[in-house]
Amino acid sequence: MVYFDNAATTSLDPEVKAVLIDVLDTFGNPSSTHAEGRKARALVETARKEIASLVGCTPGEIIFTSGGTEADNWALKGAVRDLGVRRILTSPVEHHAVLHVAEELAAQGLCDTRLAPVDSRGDVNLHWLEQELQAAQAEGVSVLVSLMHGNNEIGNLLPIKEVGALCKKYGAWFHSDMVQTLAHFPVDFSQLSLDFSACSAHKFHGPKGIGFAYVKANSGLHPFIHGGSQERGHRSGTENVLGIVGMAKAFKLSHERMEADHQHMRALKAHTIERLTTALPGVAFNGASGDLDNSLYTVVNISLPEGDPNRGMLTFALDIKGFCVSGGSACSSGSSKGSHVLEAIGSGDGLRLSFSRYNTTDEVDALVDALKTV
Repeated sequence: MVYFDNAATTSLDPEVKAVLIDVLDTFGNPSSTHAEGRKARALVETARKEIASLVGCTPGEIIFTSGGTEADNWALKGAVRDLGVRRILTSPVEHHAVLHVAEELAAQGLCDTRLAPVDSRGDVNLHWLEQELQAAQAEGVSVLVSLMHGNNEIGNLLPIKEVGALCKKYGAWFHSDMVQTLAHFPVDFSQLSLDFSACSAHKFHGPKGIGFAYVKANSGLHPFIHGGSQERGHRSGTENVLGIVGMAKAFKLSHERMEADHQHMRALKAHTIERLTTALPGVAFNGASGDLDNSLYTVVNISLPEGDPNRGMLTFALDIKGFCVSGGSACSSGSSKGSHVLEAIGSGDGLRLSFSRYNTTDEVDALVDALKTV
């Protein structure tokens, strides 16, 4: 098996696995005041401090969650419930953890959700965004902007500082799903006009079922899950000590290896683009994924030339040949509808290849050869 679906999830780093095995012996509840509880609490708080130090915020602004989806839900629903937001500005290429929440809030009559236009590459129209922010300010309407930092399907990168500056200029709240960029790119929350963000450990060789929400200090956001006083009163439920420690280890390792990983995966991506272009004349790169300098270095998304009889069956055919990839049209993915992201940019189908530090050029060559055969 050759694995090229790292934007969906990554394999567990061996060093993270070793830490998880060690932590299994720490069984105390972090809320307990006895020795076993204090031992678990120390692990949780040490992990929080380590993560905060790597992203330029205070430990209190890192709230552990079950993953990115929970963090996104909390930010959007909390902004409407607690902060008086009555308009959400987002885009049609967001992750469903944002898009479906914004749509549901609008369906319930709790806010007005508006989708920013995107061009054929998938980039958000920032002129439209500024016009909307300006109009909302004139109307006295409180706004939340929710735009992802890195698109998980087509690799587009948001000019996050520019968007943050616009939000600050017009007094809007700003949330960004950073699941595909945290631990892959240097991020300093102290330098961003950002109120809320989301992270998920399994995107950078950590365990599944754990992530964190960045919630700017004194934001006014109330708990999303009630029941106890865990996470300094922000998120009830006994902390996932195992997951938290594993995430912190994976986060630290990713930052230590960030430059080397970046160079390695960028070279893999460049090699992939070159091989695909040569082997499959007429292949198209969806979104910004074919742009080495202005997209996620982990993602390439392609469409075969029009008329190719196997366009819709690529993931299935490659799976049979031992390659794990994602994307494709509805008939091959088993879903009732194709990718909303590809639909938004006018692309009928796509095949996503996403890399990790463990992939090699030999694997890329084998994949391209298999794809050419198919």
